[in-house]
Amino acid sequence: MRVLVNGAGGRMGACVQRAAEEGFHGAELAAAVSVRDGSLEGFHGPADCIIDFSDRAATAPLLEYALGRGLPVVIATTGQTEQDMEQIRRAAESIPVFRSGNMALGVTLMCQLVKTAVKAFPSAQVEILETHHTGKADVPSGTAVMLGEAALAVRPGAHLTVGRPAGHGLRDENEITIHSLRMGNIVGTHEVIINAGTQVLTLKHEALDRAMFAEGAIIAAEFLLRQKPGLYDMQDLAAAL
Repeated sequence: MRVLVNGAGGRMGACVQRAAEEGFHGAELAAAVSVRDGSLEGFHGPADCIIDFSDRAATAPLLEYALGRGLPVVIATTGQTEQDMEQIRRAAESIPVFRSGNMALGVTLMCQLVKTAVKAFPSAQVEILETHHTGKADVPSGTAVMLGEAALAVRPGAHLTVGRPAGHGLRDENEITIHSLRMGNIVGTHEVIINAGTQVLTLKHEALDRAMFAEGAIIAAEFLLRQKPGLYDMQDLAAAL
């Protein structure tokens, strides 16, 4: 599988490039390119799949390139607008597209555990705490949103909020709140705290090495090569393992 890595100049893009060069899951590096410097458009060599670890601004030109060459694409960036998501959905009508706010299989399993726990404690208070390095731009993290959406899926009438405004800390009984910390060089830690009054359940996932996300992206790319056009995510990948 020849992988075309977009955003290779960034931390995660470099991780994917290294994993492909080392032959993880039989991957080969087709090229390391960037939408921003035009090297993506200048690449005309053979490739089987694109993996994008750049930023949401690359979504539109990346999809245009993928559609033009009929290449499956793994979008591992976060922070997409609704307009970006509509472009992703349209592209998925013609090519296989994989998108996830977190490429770690452990996070997928955590989402499933969150659903089970929140459903078991229907009146519990749910809070989400995410911590990342100081260089992470988007708030909240895509993973925190995934975990929040997992809770919402089994909590009818609840809504997701981000932080609390100064001077007003009273809790809405229907809220599921995300809190974001940015410090040091922390790769990524996510906690879901479920307080049922008489007991507290805390689910936690800690990323120890960014290579985890790169490996997940390559496994997702391998999965896409076997799929028809459509929009896929980590739930689909987990079900196929």
